[in-house]
Amino acid sequence: MSTLNKGIEKAEVTLKWDPSPLGEPDNDLDIIAATYEADTPVGEPCYLVHFDSRSPDGTITLNRDSRTGQGFGSDEVMTLELDRLADSYTRVVVGVAIQQGGGRKTFGDIDNTEVEIHEGYTALAQNDFSTVARSTAAVVAEFVRDEEGEWRFRADVRGFDADPNEFTALMGS
Repeated sequence: MSTLNKGIEKAEVTLKWDPSPLGEPDNDLDIIAATYEADTPVGEPCYLVHFDSRSPDGTITLNRDSRTGQGFGSDEVMTLELDRLADSYTRVVVGVAIQQGGGRKTFGDIDNTEVEIHEGYTALAQNDFSTVARSTAAVVAEFVRDEEGEWRFRADVRGFDADPNEFTALMGS
């Protein structure tokens, strides 16, 4: 495990929310990670990790994917092994999107949403989406490789009014 002075080696993003009330469409939130190379640090990502998937090199993995928010503890968990990412990758943006299959929902419509970002036992950030309550998707974190090659964390909560597909194209902007 690293310290914040040495840069971040491995991070975990957890997401939880309450299930929808009985008789209403399920609340389905998704953690999404987008990777960018030095020559294209914004715009379309090199690749995305979401919906029960992992990166081509196995460094970013969605370990748990819930479609309902039911159960105890975290509903979704993503692990980012930043120290194993190829040197060509210089930025990883992490976001959360609400699936809109049952009609338009915003973070304010879903009870007890919370995202946490940790490095080992060290909490880097926690957010309940109250600042982006009218949004359907949000960037929640950014990891950037510095000039020395160390990964740095930026807490960055920005809301978007976009479906998950549109959001993946916008989240790196």
